[in-house]
Amino acid sequence: MSDRSATGGFDASGIDEEAWTELEKQLEATIPVYDRVNRIMTLGFDKGMRRHVRNHADKGMKILEVGCGPGSFAVDLVGMELTCLDPSAEMLKVCKKRLDESRSSRGESQATYIEAVAEDIPLPDNTFDRVFCLFSFRDFRDKKQGLSEMLRVLKPGGQLIICDAGKANWLHGIFGRIYMATFVQLVARWVTKDPNHPWKWLARTYTHYGTHGFYKSMMREVGYTDVKARLLFPGMSSRFKANKPE
Repeated sequence: MSDRSATGGFDASGIDEEAWTELEKQLEATIPVYDRVNRIMTLGFDKGMRRHVRNHADKGMKILEVGCGPGSFAVDLVGMELTCLDPSAEMLKVCKKRLDESRSSRGESQATYIEAVAEDIPLPDNTFDRVFCLFSFRDFRDKKQGLSEMLRVLKPGGQLIICDAGKANWLHGIFGRIYMATFVQLVARWVTKDPNHPWKWLARTYTHYGTHGFYKSMMREVGYTDVKARLLFPGMSSRFKANKPE
């Protein structure tokens, strides 16, 4: 990886090992109030964002979620064969409890849980109809390698859907940084009652996160086709979608 010392370990293509290790600790610290903070800081639009992404999958599909976190997205995937991957054992523990209860109540088979990083997915080639990645792509150590791995495990003709913090271009990014540095920080501090709350790291990762054009170019370079990106209303998040060639 490139030298990122001038940016605290971050740049648009990834995060260095020391910063990433600390980031994972901070993400685990969000678990008790993860959904509550996200709901408030998105003004309640988080549910609609997740629903929009879920609509890209159909019942009977084989699904992988990369960076599943505490299961906020996966819990409402119904009628699909589901694999949840996350580098954090603590996140997977919460996700498993939540999903096992939900899927059991619907009479569905249990999901598969894998502790691993996106850059080294321990699963066979050409396995999944859809790969979803919600609000974790920004945290990849090496985004190009992560994209390559997700492409590898997709079936030919399968689709990758990424949803993350919105940054359509540099101007939109300025407004995003102001939002992250003010409203998000106030909400997190109010909910956690901690001036050193872990959402400070969210602002740091967003600062060095790339634009639509940057990641669309990276996806095409990796080998995806029909690459598209758009902001989701009201502009707080971006949705990327790209296909694996037939």
